[in-house]
Amino acid sequence: MKCWRVVIALSFLLLSGCLVSFKEPLPASEAAPAALLGKWTSKNAWGEAQNLELTRLGPGRYQAVSYFKANPKEREAYPFTVSRHGNRWYVSAKVPAQYGGHFTIAGFELTDQDELVIYNLDLDLINQAVGQKHLGGEAFKTDDGEGVLVNSPMDQVFAYLDDPANSDVFVEAARYQRRVKTQ
Repeated sequence: MKCWRVVIALSFLLLSGCLVSFKEPLPASEAAPAALLGKWTSKNAWGEAQNLELTRLGPGRYQAVSYFKANPKEREAYPFTVSRHGNRWYVSAKVPAQYGGHFTIAGFELTDQDELVIYNLDLDLINQAVGQKHLGGEAFKTDDGEGVLVNSPMDQVFAYLDDPANSDVFVEAARYQRRVKTQ
C-alpha cells in the first residue's frame, strides 16, 4: 500500500500513515494551553532537523509554521483549531483539496519534560470501526494513497475516541522539544 504524507500543522499533520479525515471540524471549544504556543524542534525519520512555530491568529484560531532547519525560507503555514474533550487535547485542520478538502483531527499532549507529543489516528483501526458500524464513513483514494472519510457526528466520534477500549487508535506521530535559543 502506497501511503502519503500530508504536511499539515503540528506535523501530526506530517502523517506517518494514510489519512483519516472528517466531514466536520472540531468545534473550537476553548483556548489552547499557553504552553503549546512557541517554538519547537524535532528530527524526522531521516534525521533532518525540523522546526515548528505555533502562534495564535485570533480567538480560537492558531497557526503552525513548519520548516526544515536546512531550509528556513521554505515554510509551510497551516491554520488550526484546538479542542479539549475529556482528558484529551485535540487539534483540527483543513485538509488540502487534493486530499478531499475535509478536516483532520490529531491528539496532542504536553509532557512534564517540556515535550509536545502528537498523535495520529490509526487508519486501519478507524477503517475497522467503520466496518463494524461504530463510526460511519467511506474509503477514498488519491494518486498518493488511501484514506477514510468519517461522516459520523462529532458526538459519536468523541464517544468512540473517549472509550478506553479504543485507546490504541492513537499512534505517536511526532515528538518535539521546546526550542531554546543558542548564543
